[in-house]
Amino acid sequence: MLQPKKTKFRRVQKGRMKGNAQRGNQLAFGSYAIKTLEPAWITGRQIEAARQAIVRHMKREGQLWIRIFPDKPITKKPAEVRMGKGKGAPEGFVAPVTPGRILFEAEGVPLDVAMEALRLGAQKLPVKTKFILRRDFTESSI
Repeated sequence: MLQPKKTKFRRVQKGRMKGNAQRGNQLAFGSYAIKTLEPAWITGRQIEAARQAIVRHMKREGQLWIRIFPDKPITKKPAEVRMGKGKGAPEGFVAPVTPGRILFEAEGVPLDVAMEALRLGAQKLPVKTKFILRRDFTESSI
């Protein structure tokens, strides 16, 4: 499961996810990608589930890039605990994403295989996504 080796602080504040992605919103490595259309926290488990679904459908051909990393610790208090008495213990890590953020990129497989693989991966995520192609993409350039 994806998580940082070390963090500066054990607990962080929730924060707000306003506006659209200012960085990580352009294709950088592959010819195909999925990008998010709504803000959300994506957990390391969800990223790993999507990665497995994509790789399995591509039959380990081509290449896949994960463009997000869960580096924000999330805390949770135990069940049936009264209010107060401080913040809960760290439970896991999430990657906050805003609309327009590229989540996964792929390369080296035909267009129809990539579309289906990324669709299957997108089903594992808690956000609406959109399939995008590189601007100068042609089917013969694979």
